[in-house]
Amino acid sequence: MPEAGGSNIEIAHHLSEHKESQHLGGHEILEIVEAVVLAIVAIATAWSGYQAALWTGYQSELYGQASKLRVQAEGAATYANQERLYNASTVVEWLKAEAHGDKKLADLFERRFLPEFRPAFEAWKKTDPINNPNAPAGPQLMTEYRSAKADEAARLNDQATEVFERGTRGRQYSDQYVRVTVTLATVLLLIAISQRFKTKGVRVGMLVIAALLLCFPIYHILTLPRA
Repeated sequence: MPEAGGSNIEIAHHLSEHKESQHLGGHEILEIVEAVVLAIVAIATAWSGYQAALWTGYQSELYGQASKLRVQAEGAATYANQERLYNASTVVEWLKAEAHGDKKLADLFERRFLPEFRPAFEAWKKTDPINNPNAPAGPQLMTEYRSAKADEAARLNDQATEVFERGTRGRQYSDQYVRVTVTLATVLLLIAISQRFKTKGVRVGMLVIAALLLCFPIYHILTLPRA
């Protein structure tokens, strides 16, 4: 009988060691999974923060370029307005000379027109503006009228608008990367809280929730543009 009792004790001790070994094995696997998730969170957080900083810098650079283009456009528009005023005042003086029959003075004013303004003036002149009440009010209303500086101002404004919109998109991408970083911080918080629990089921449940939540920032990191 004593031998049988000793045998039972040995069997119970062996089963206890086996269960403890299984328990330790499951605990180690759980810690490995947590370590892997933490590593992914750390790398993803660093990458999203890096991209957010790059897009912020890119946005500032593009906004600076847009401002520069706006200034250049304003300069070109100012020059175009000065040309328009010069041509308009010259046309007025030409009309006065023509009305008084001073051909010599009228020819002098004609020679003072800017080269790109001359085709519009010649087309307007053919409408006999002095005698024809239906003639356009001035050469600047003719289809032949062109202003290189006005065209340049419009082109620069279009470029500034396009560059500014790119900067706005850069700001949006930066904000999205910041949101990714916030989500990753939430994942990190869940893992930290789960490690405070001794109950394996609760710890595994929170780890699963953290892993599922991690899928969202990872998806955004993989799909968002890179600066």
